[in-house]
Amino acid sequence: MTTLAAQPVATTVGAFIPAGYAEAARRRVAVDDEPAELVRHQRTDGRNAALGGEHFSTVIAADGRLKGFARMDLDLVGGRLPSRDETRAIAMDFLKLAAPDLLPVLEVSWIEPHDEPLRVSRGGKTANLTLTGMKVKMRNRADGRWMWVIVGGDRKVMVFERDIVWVTFPGHRKTEKWLHDTWLAENGAGLF
Repeated sequence: MTTLAAQPVATTVGAFIPAGYAEAARRRVAVDDEPAELVRHQRTDGRNAALGGEHFSTVIAADGRLKGFARMDLDLVGGRLPSRDETRAIAMDFLKLAAPDLLPVLEVSWIEPHDEPLRVSRGGKTANLTLTGMKVKMRNRADGRWMWVIVGGDRKVMVFERDIVWVTFPGHRKTEKWLHDTWLAENGAGLF
């Protein structure tokens, strides 16, 4: 039996960083009490570099495993979303490369549109926009944790998160949201 191995994190992450982005910050974080590293890339031209703006961020576990990434880019606003079947195929192809260990244990819960906020400045005015992608929400049958892949209108993964602990009652996420600027702001984490 052949075991699939994830591509090196740098290869996977490098394939999804938008052109014109460079590393802006790096810090150690804890994800469910496990050490990890949060790396944030921002546009090299400085456009929308504030918290809530454009960024490409990753969380990488101490063992080198990609825990997740978020690609929040103005180019993702609007556009025709992929169908559920197309979204599922893109998500599974992504997991084959980035997290093949999840393939034999995942169970798809649903595939639906999902919104993410983006704050941008244009012509001296600030606007709150919405990035919409198709989210494949999945459960790991082996450990009960959740994972998801969100596919943008450009047919590329815009968000990936894995190993999410969910508290059934009262119904909220326990795992920290290091990839989400709204959570960073609410928790005083700022821009590092």
